[in-house]
Amino acid sequence: MITIEPPSTPSIPAPIRSGLTLTRACLVLLAVGTTLVAQSPATPNSNWRLTWSDEFNGPNGSSPDPAKWVSETGGKGFGNNELETYTNRAVNAHQEDGHLVITARKEDLIGSDGIPRHYTSARLNTKGLFSQAYGRFEARIQLPTGKGIWPAFWLLGDDIDTNPWPKSGEIDIIENIGDPHTIYSTLHGPGYSGTQPISSKFPLPPGESVTTGYHLYSVEWAPNDIKFFFDDHLIVERTPADLPPSTYWVYDHPFFIILNLAVGGGWPGNPDEATTFPQKMLVDYVRVYQPASSAAQTPKPIQ
Repeated sequence: MITIEPPSTPSIPAPIRSGLTLTRACLVLLAVGTTLVAQSPATPNSNWRLTWSDEFNGPNGSSPDPAKWVSETGGKGFGNNELETYTNRAVNAHQEDGHLVITARKEDLIGSDGIPRHYTSARLNTKGLFSQAYGRFEARIQLPTGKGIWPAFWLLGDDIDTNPWPKSGEIDIIENIGDPHTIYSTLHGPGYSGTQPISSKFPLPPGESVTTGYHLYSVEWAPNDIKFFFDDHLIVERTPADLPPSTYWVYDHPFFIILNLAVGGGWPGNPDEATTFPQKMLVDYVRVYQPASSAAQTPKPIQ
């Protein structure tokens, strides 16, 4: 989730750089124009060790587990000129039939920060509860779409309080800004953030839509290598070689997880008369893994 106002037309490098060498021997990748089709191994097997998860199996109507999630609140725009106020109300985020339901509503509300807004929604994070360096982060999600609707599943460096963004780093696993057939995966760091991130625009395979069912959005992150996936099809691989000149790689320390559903903002634009409410982002699960054979840094802490 871009954390300062992004451009109206994002900077989007080519999905795959020429000469890129993929580390998965069985990966098959085909790029035709702007359409990318790929095949990769199935979702984690014995090569991965689960380190954290939420299956959202709480009682129907219950709020997200407070031992796993922090509910951010407020209507300050979050650096993007967003129009919602985030709340900790169950009407904006609750568990139902084994899923998390994040709901954006059109309603007038003055939040605890005293800012009046005409929309409400929810933004959840694991800051202070769980963070991890490297591994596989994945979520199975059904996304809403519409003018001004902006769902995201992303990671932020857990040193953000002492090492302010963008130096702390940001990994946007999935964002959508209204087109049900297109998603974005992005890196933000010092010298490549805000209006000039390292971003990949991914047209979904023919017949696929983010709205008509659940899809698996994931990132596999290793030292000096980050791979983004849609339903285990590789979207793009990023390494320090992708960075702009005179910038540096900041993906070498623990990051925490964020799920949110924004309304409006500089990138997606604002809702119009065709945008319907409520809008619902449905999350089946969120899971985090480390390589089973790795002595990678222990997550901190799991509660």
